[in-house]
Amino acid sequence: MMSLEALAPAGVTALDELDEAWRVRGHGRRLSAVREGARAMRARVEAMPAVVAVRSLPVTTLVYPTRFAFQGAALSPAPFVPLTHRALVVQFQAAGALKTLLFNPTDPERARRAPYFVRLLERFGERMASFLATRFEPLEVQLARFGIEAAHIDYVAFDHFHTQDLRGLLGTTDGRLAPRFPNATLLASRVEWDEWDDLHPMQRAWFVPDGKEGVRDDRVLFTDGDLALGDGVVLLRTPGHTAGNQTLFWKGSRGVWGCSENGTSADNWSPRASRIAGLASAAKLGDLDVLLNANTPEAGADQYASMMLERTLADALPSAPAFVQMFPSSEVTPGLIAPGLSPTWLHHQVEDGKLRPPT
Repeated sequence: MMSLEALAPAGVTALDELDEAWRVRGHGRRLSAVREGARAMRARVEAMPAVVAVRSLPVTTLVYPTRFAFQGAALSPAPFVPLTHRALVVQFQAAGALKTLLFNPTDPERARRAPYFVRLLERFGERMASFLATRFEPLEVQLARFGIEAAHIDYVAFDHFHTQDLRGLLGTTDGRLAPRFPNATLLASRVEWDEWDDLHPMQRAWFVPDGKEGVRDDRVLFTDGDLALGDGVVLLRTPGHTAGNQTLFWKGSRGVWGCSENGTSADNWSPRASRIAGLASAAKLGDLDVLLNANTPEAGADQYASMMLERTLADALPSAPAFVQMFPSSEVTPGLIAPGLSPTWLHHQVEDGKLRPPT
């Protein structure tokens, strides 16, 4: 496993604007401190040069309980909503070199081994699951269209480790599995990596139990705090949804964007502007500014603070200023199984700049 100092020449640096805020005791005081720290972090990101390019790449669709997607606020009899899970490829300059980050390169086949999805398959059957899930081309195929090979990826990271199996990504020490992206360093939350070894019952449904068993860890860099990876891109801790949740932010040609699964739609970060039945009224009744993606009740108050951090950093959408440029890594997608649950604003994809093969 690598230390931060070992990667410092590549342009990776620690950020401290939010260190004190996350140490504040008391949920209300911590929320205020995090919002203040987020404003300082936003000033830092705004002052950075923009990234070279960002592109979203579809991975798979899946079904997800409506009560989790909108924190139980949606007034709909539909038990499930469709989600589209997407990865992001981000290119940026760091220490005079072009770097390529792949965010959320989930393996959908291995993800099905998370206990929640195993039980869902048992309940509804393989045929129904296959009908509801769409598989897109492997990420390697999509990247190849831009001249980017698996060996060109410098960093990989996930917003959290729900449904992840790292053996296919990192390779295994016994040599049975080769690393999917052989030159990439995984940016991993140390607290979540350690918790994976002994999960709480409230966590177990969403983690592949042996998903990091026997993995090679010589290309793992633990993210104990917040990192700047290079020009215009930072990876910040946003705990709550999981203990080690992290959000990717970047500065593009249209301002500051973020990506996480703290919310499942633009409406989660702006529920009072939502046209989904129940969301605006629930937010007003509860005096809430955000609604959580609430499948894991580990630390709801911290997840709320994290979403407010995200709202503070991300710019407003120019064509829908009531909403912010937070791109859900798994976005609620209109579908026949969930009438009336279409997000007020759909991102669909992110495309900024021009991806190019690293030299």
